[in-house]
Amino acid sequence: MTVPGSQLRGTVAPTAPGRLGEAIDVAAAGAYVDALGRWCAERQAELAQLDRAALQSPDSAALTHDITLSMALWKSVSDRYQLLLATWDSGRVGPTERERMSSLIWGRMDSTLDASALGAGGGAATGSSLSVSLPEACRLSDALAGQLRVRLALDPSGLEIADRVRRLRAQLERIRDQVGLEVAGPRQQQAAKEQALLGRRLKEVAEKAARGGDVGGLLDPLENDASRFERDLIVGAATRREAGAKVRRARALRADLQTREAALRTLADSCVTTVFPAPNYAVPDVDALGPVPNTPVTLDAYLARLEQVSRAMNHAQQAYSKALQDRAELVSRLEAYRAKAVATGLAEHPDLLRAHEIATEELHRRPTSMPIAVQLVTLYQSYLQITPSRPGPPADPDSSTRPDSSTSES
Repeated sequence: MTVPGSQLRGTVAPTAPGRLGEAIDVAAAGAYVDALGRWCAERQAELAQLDRAALQSPDSAALTHDITLSMALWKSVSDRYQLLLATWDSGRVGPTERERMSSLIWGRMDSTLDASALGAGGGAATGSSLSVSLPEACRLSDALAGQLRVRLALDPSGLEIADRVRRLRAQLERIRDQVGLEVAGPRQQQAAKEQALLGRRLKEVAEKAARGGDVGGLLDPLENDASRFERDLIVGAATRREAGAKVRRARALRADLQTREAALRTLADSCVTTVFPAPNYAVPDVDALGPVPNTPVTLDAYLARLEQVSRAMNHAQQAYSKALQDRAELVSRLEAYRAKAVATGLAEHPDLLRAHEIATEELHRRPTSMPIAVQLVTLYQSYLQITPSRPGPPADPDSSTRPDSSTSES
């Protein structure tokens, strides 16, 4: 369906400067921020027009999903642009700010897009969000918008053929680079075949256009297929990166749990031999989980089990640590009461001496019976509270009747 009087020219994302971990050149950073700002504004206007056209299309319901995805992707890019703009601060940037801008451009964006929603062929949903860099998100947005323009027939027919061919050539170069990032094997070989097929189709279109032929009917499906293919490559690369990150996370978490397991067993043994009654929690066996898998479905389940084991270890560690801490606090309480008794002159009182001796003996017993130790320390505290202060030296009964020497002398 062609919307009367509508000719929509698609915007193309600017080329990103620099690379991750390096400070961007000041001039390149300023030019990119300006270009990205224009791209965001133009893409927003383009999506608004595409949305209006989709509402008028007989296939409006089928287009709603793609429109929503495009708008969500534009929002993610726009949010990252706002961070870049704030960091740029009208050019008041040093090496630290320019390196931060590089991280904002080439680092991974936390997008709310579902990777499965962007995949072709209606693959099974993974429930994981898509993580791409800013340039990849911009190219993905270009591809989605281009696909929508073709489906809505909003590109001018018979006009700007050379410009469309030029854009297709640039897109195929990006596709060639993306194919090179595929894992060597059948998948990469299939991608290379599809890339070569798109290249032959573009060559045929360009040659026919150069002879003056009408290529409008050939460009639309070619642009649609190229945009779909580029989209699938970007999504596939992001999904592989995410799977690789999950494998690394699972290995690191498993190694950490194995270290914690050994330390927790030592802590549990120490607690059992030190206090009674001691907590009775089993220490999880990390080796029972098996090796780290490498398939997405089993990897998610494996990570969930690792998290469950981690929570169980945390609970057991807190219980055993608290039991030992309670005994240590009881020892500290008895020492504090003893110090108070010394300060008040009651430390050698027979009742306090006997209570302190019994409490100390129980606290040094292995294992220490905590209920009895608590009662004994409390007993010592009670003796300390009710035992009267030691009286001072007795007064001399003759002192009041003895004559003052100074008076007698006088």
